[in-house]
Amino acid sequence: MDNPATGCRVGVDVGGTFTDVFWLDERSGRYGIGKVPSVRDDIAQGFLHGISASVAEPGGIGSVVHGTTVGTNALLERKAARTGLIVTRGFRDVLEMRRRDRPNTWGLWGSYRPVVTRDLSIEVDERVLADGTIRTPVDADEVTRAALALLERGCEALGIVFINAYANDANERAALDAVRAVWPNAYVNASSLILPEIREFERASTTALNVCLQPIFGAYLEGVEAGFAARGIDAELLIVQSNGGVMSVDTARSLPVRTTLSGPAAGVIAGARIAEAAGFPNVITCDMGGTSFDVALVADGKSAHGLQAAIDFGLVVRSPMIEITTIGAGGGSIARVDRGGYLTVGPESAGADPGPACYGRGNDRPTVTDANLVLGRIDPARPIGEGLDRLDADAAAAAIGEHVAKPLGLDVTPAAEAIVKVAISNMAGAIRLVSIERGYDPKIFAAMPFGGGGALHVGALIREVGLASALIPRFPGVTSALGCVIADMRHDFVHTIDRPLDALDVQALDAEMAETARRGLALLRRSGAGLDRLDVAFELDMSYIGQTHTVPVPLPARLADGATDVSAGMIRTAFDTAYNKTYGRLLDGIGVRLLSLRTTVIGIRPKFDLGVLAPAEGATLEAARTGSRRVWWEGGWHETATYDRIALPVDAVIPGPAILEQDDATTFIDPGLTASVDRLGNVIVRPEDSIQRADAINERLSTDGEHR
Repeated sequence: MDNPATGCRVGVDVGGTFTDVFWLDERSGRYGIGKVPSVRDDIAQGFLHGISASVAEPGGIGSVVHGTTVGTNALLERKAARTGLIVTRGFRDVLEMRRRDRPNTWGLWGSYRPVVTRDLSIEVDERVLADGTIRTPVDADEVTRAALALLERGCEALGIVFINAYANDANERAALDAVRAVWPNAYVNASSLILPEIREFERASTTALNVCLQPIFGAYLEGVEAGFAARGIDAELLIVQSNGGVMSVDTARSLPVRTTLSGPAAGVIAGARIAEAAGFPNVITCDMGGTSFDVALVADGKSAHGLQAAIDFGLVVRSPMIEITTIGAGGGSIARVDRGGYLTVGPESAGADPGPACYGRGNDRPTVTDANLVLGRIDPARPIGEGLDRLDADAAAAAIGEHVAKPLGLDVTPAAEAIVKVAISNMAGAIRLVSIERGYDPKIFAAMPFGGGGALHVGALIREVGLASALIPRFPGVTSALGCVIADMRHDFVHTIDRPLDALDVQALDAEMAETARRGLALLRRSGAGLDRLDVAFELDMSYIGQTHTVPVPLPARLADGATDVSAGMIRTAFDTAYNKTYGRLLDGIGVRLLSLRTTVIGIRPKFDLGVLAPAEGATLEAARTGSRRVWWEGGWHETATYDRIALPVDAVIPGPAILEQDDATTFIDPGLTASVDRLGNVIVRPEDSIQRADAINERLSTDGEHR
């Protein structure tokens, strides 16, 4: 643990098993990492302990950027606050009806429980038409009676969702004023302030989820701020959003729904930045923590963004976010043999407490970590994170023997290998989902495994999916925490227009763009964060008339002193380009519709110089060698060299099999693979035959040049 100078930046990512910390003192170039068990029953305490355990003098911290799963866990476990809704008469059942979908595609079975039950949704008389005309004004007294009734039913938070409020929010705002006059706390909100966008279910769902998270998130942030005060930390606190940007605490309190993929998004941001610096424009980030395996695709240096996601069945959040696919395949994922005799791994996880069987805390069911320990890939004397001095290999073997080997009629070691292979098969499926199934060829992508367990399976993922190579960051176990330090400030806004292009009031659109940009930039300036530059981007959701789905259309609009420059011709050209790129053809003779305007404002934070992570000068491969041990691979034991990963020099070349160990993660280089260290300390893993082919090509090119 080191002592940074005043003003250092700290990133903290709270996962289901570990809380990861990365801090950087920009003036001296010094940095540090930490990895402590998460405290599931009191996440704020785990967060604060992670900082205290990693930074010697917390008083020297200038800013803390936090990636959190508080909101996601509360929704998944249905532990959000008791919440009521006030809705337009006749629209009480929107959350129950959803999109007429069902939990299971085949068969009429499965259940669904919305976060706001029907008895806590009260109807009032009001009506706004689709064009924004108010047909029935809202009655403030009726709204007040509804709010008081919800208070009597034990509601802690309240949302207002009126039909067509995106077109005219006057009734919602009047109702909100009436509620605030009698509601005892600040946990009230309206759909027009959270998602002023067409589509009634998505707007109702996002509003309900946001409101029910406000008390949970507010209490969490209060705990963090109180902990800061008790520890003498006078630091700016920022929260990572699902879109990969960060926001202020005040914004997070009012819009906690924007944090639902906070931690994984930070990992993707770090992955994209590291890959860019290492010269890898196409990577697939593979974040394997203790509980989950999160996969995202970065193509041409840009991560894919979507407009909505389902946290669980029926829990739909519509908000710009990085597209991340998550499966239950972490180091703590539990392996079992089902009633049909099939070996399955996950989604249930042992988490941080009790943790895998090898932790010796009472769990006797095997996990992926237990399997890797039995296979020799993890050193029992070197567990990652604090809290354990040694892993119990005998307990791991006993758990695998009882729950997997015996039911399958296998010895313990082959059973452990089977657990790992099933987990890898699940991971490979997630990678194919974000690549092949979206039209990308995995042969041009490198895997970027991180998290505590990702680098243990790098070779198997290369082979299983057919990836070109792998790029393992300098500190895989705290990459998401590093992403918190790297991420820029960002806010997204949406405004529904819903007009045919030939009937569009271009001047009104121009004015809306300028006004939204002004509000967004003012929000960035009020955050207090140190920013190098402010950027604005505009995008339209457009389609041909009659189509349900839209395509995103970036606008090449100029922004200077708050003024924009748009025209109907420019918009039509931009739409044709975007539509043709997506579908490969245009539909002549059909009108075009403009559904929504999306505005993104970005505050560019001071850049993080990845060069500070580079290996020390004078390091040697011989000095990094720590010994060897037997590792089981493909049905047999292999004597495997072990290295101190952090001590490896630049340009070191290490043939597999090999083990690279560090405090936050372990890397296994399979036989047939070769690892090399780049100038930033990343480890590049490639199949030996691809290296031999590249050497042959280079030699031939050199020879041809001599002949010429």
